Amino acid sequence: MSPTVLLADDEPLVRTGLRALLEQQGIPVVGEAADGAEVLPAVRRTRPDVVLMDVRMPGTDGIEATRQLLGSLDDPPKVLVVTTFDHDDYVHEALLAGASGFLLKRARKEEIAHAVRTVAAGESLLFPEAIRRLVTARPPGGAYAKAAKALTRREAEVLRLVARGLSNQDIAAELVISLETVKTHVGNIFGKLGATGRSHAVVIAYEAGVVRPGHLAGQ
Repeated sequence: MSPTVLLADDEPLVRTGLRALLEQQGIPVVGEAADGAEVLPAVRRTRPDVVLMDVRMPGTDGIEATRQLLGSLDDPPKVLVVTTFDHDDYVHEALLAGASGFLLKRARKEEIAHAVRTVAAGESLLFPEAIRRLVTARPPGGAYAKAAKALTRREAEVLRLVARGLSNQDIAAELVISLETVKTHVGNIFGKLGATGRSHAVVIAYEAGVVRPGHLAGQ
């Protein structure tokens, strides 16, 4: 069963184009929002699996709309930020707010469909190399360092594998442990970091210095 999507973008032509691309790929679009302030009410009406969120909108932007969604709903949809530039402070802030990943507006239709399905499934990290490029220019430490210190050695190891883009099943095979054990570790990581998902946890881990560029390359 394909995930359902809500489109949030202030440009009607962009929404029309995304709707056409997604529906060509068999992904239903259940609603639209023209401003960040419209997103939460629209999500409550339509209950999508994924929100494709323009990060820059007049009024309430995609960052604040993401915070509102994740802070107001018990079972919020995944948020996939859509942006023009991948080296963008807005994208970084959206990921820290809990977005599950980001997608460039120039992406091919197959990439858009893959991104929607990946974040809907929630067990793989979307485009780990892109997240690394976005966050590694920033100095580690700050507000997240204390939370990261609560991770056990095994949890930190699992988190580094998540940052490399491994799924739960891949991590289980890499560490020779059960899939249920991996899921337990991932759940504990999210709880200790206050993370809403894999991308959020990885961005926090980079911010705290738990994950470094070499870890992503498997070094």
